[in-house]
Amino acid sequence: MQDVDTTALSDDTPIGRAAQAAVEALGRATEALPRPARTRVMVVANQKGGVGKTTSTVNLAASLAMQGARVLVVDLDPQGNASTALGIDHHAEVPSIYDVLVEGKPLADVVQPVVDVEGLFCCPATIDLAGAEIELVSLVARESRLQRAIEAYEQPLDYILIDCPPSLGLLTVNAMVAGREVLIPIQCEYYALEGLGQLLRNVDLVRAHLNPHLHVSTILLTMYDARTRLASQVAEEVRTHFADEVLKTSIPRSVRVSEAPSYGQTVLTYDPSSTGALSYLEAAKEIALRGAEAEARAADVQFTADPGNPGVYQQQPRRMAEGLVHDAAAAQHSTMEGNR
Repeated sequence: MQDVDTTALSDDTPIGRAAQAAVEALGRATEALPRPARTRVMVVANQKGGVGKTTSTVNLAASLAMQGARVLVVDLDPQGNASTALGIDHHAEVPSIYDVLVEGKPLADVVQPVVDVEGLFCCPATIDLAGAEIELVSLVARESRLQRAIEAYEQPLDYILIDCPPSLGLLTVNAMVAGREVLIPIQCEYYALEGLGQLLRNVDLVRAHLNPHLHVSTILLTMYDARTRLASQVAEEVRTHFADEVLKTSIPRSVRVSEAPSYGQTVLTYDPSSTGALSYLEAAKEIALRGAEAEARAADVQFTADPGNPGVYQQQPRRMAEGLVHDAAAAQHSTMEGNR
């Protein structure tokens, strides 16, 4: 009896509550998600700086990896912030994505595993990448060098997330040619909407001339502050214009999310019980489930979660599911006729 009282008392302290929340968050992170039939290459792009591109890239990648996926982060920003957040060394002598794009080195020679998260890998960026825009101009097939490198990479992957620089130059074009999906983080402030039209026009240009499979699949609202009316208005406007692309989960402003990179960590490992970590877990889950549902529709199958077995998802032919619904409706109709 004394042990029970002591446990209850310890759980009622701030440290106890924080520990309990961390345990629950880690438990949620270990739930398995459906794995895509083919590698999903997602380009995280927005030419406006400070909207959460790098933060979203590394935390979504960590969230997907912690939920059972194999994920590669390609750091295509010369600042190398994604490499820093993942604890990957990226000084000038380290083999990097620059060597892949300009020198033609295989991607497998520069990819490094992330120590803190199993199943997560990173292709780092160094300061050399700052000059790649100029050096790529004279190279053959300059827009598709990253695409060829990814296609030659033989290690099995579920997701590749490419963190783009805040510009629409050759590096970003390389990313858009290599990927099939564009993920756009949008800060919940007015200025964040101004450049969105130009980004969408660039996506259309790349799709028309270089990559017919490219499309905007995901829009993620970041730095959402529920206390301000402006954030609600921006979120509502984005959801109105992009109803199918915007995730239901938005990322709130969080000090923990901002602190994590200074320790060379994602927020998932730095503070797994924080609101930012939980939000990124939910966003990653939504991305995975949306992708699985899209694959199911393309294959003409029904995609459903198993209610008796959390974390397990089942597929059955859509016609079979429709037939079951039709049979149930017919049975109900005959019962009503019999009652009459």
